[in-house]
Amino acid sequence: MNNYQSHNKDAWNKRVAAHLESEFYDLEGWKAGKTSLNDIELELLGDVNGKSILHLQCHFGQDTLSLARMGADAVGVDLSDASIAEARKLNDELGLNAEFVESDVLELISKIDRQFDMVFTSYGTIGWLPDLDQWAKTIAHHLKPGGKLVFVEFHPMIWMFDSAFEKIEYRYFKDEPIIETNSETYTDNAELVEKTEISWNHGLAEVFRALENNGLILKSFDEFDYSPYNCFAGMKKIGKRKFIIEKHGNKLPMVYSLTATKRQIK
Repeated sequence: MNNYQSHNKDAWNKRVAAHLESEFYDLEGWKAGKTSLNDIELELLGDVNGKSILHLQCHFGQDTLSLARMGADAVGVDLSDASIAEARKLNDELGLNAEFVESDVLELISKIDRQFDMVFTSYGTIGWLPDLDQWAKTIAHHLKPGGKLVFVEFHPMIWMFDSAFEKIEYRYFKDEPIIETNSETYTDNAELVEKTEISWNHGLAEVFRALENNGLILKSFDEFDYSPYNCFAGMKKIGKRKFIIEKHGNKLPMVYSLTATKRQIK
């Protein structure tokens, strides 16, 4: 296993228990019927009833299972075996029919031999991947011709700051991997066993280029001055599921979204 995979798998395995118990994920409210999906992605996904959807980097499966409750034939994928184990337990507990596959996204082509109506991935995903060309190739491989990618992600401007959002610390453009060792996570019960994690910043042009080079045609793009999650330091709530970095007000782009379709074969 590549070095980044082993470190990141371990880091996400160490997050799972704390996340399951956190107010951030509100597992009990979600089990009672609350969706884990936000307005941004719900609008882009549209009516998913009867659609087959591949959900990349699904963590412990809340969004995948929310899609299944909406009538989708949903398959979730994650690097973390602990996350996948919990996702399968939740699926069984709720009597749903989602499937879950343990895999690095960049190796998924060898794990799943199937195409889908849609591929969905959101919030804090591509930063864990060193190769966006292979990421886009995986998406294209698993989409049916004319199939749709729905992608929502934290804006690359956000990842330039230090953790306290006091100064610019990292390059906007992809550079050497960012290696951090800490015992923190982004939920309310934030102390974990110490872990090392490896990530990369990916600018918007890199994302667009990877999609275009792999036959994915951009259909929509948008940017938002808020996050649906209270997951960074010093955030202020400004509306339902809307948070900003208080010291920077609404000056920063917090999230972007895009949709793309797989080029039809003529």
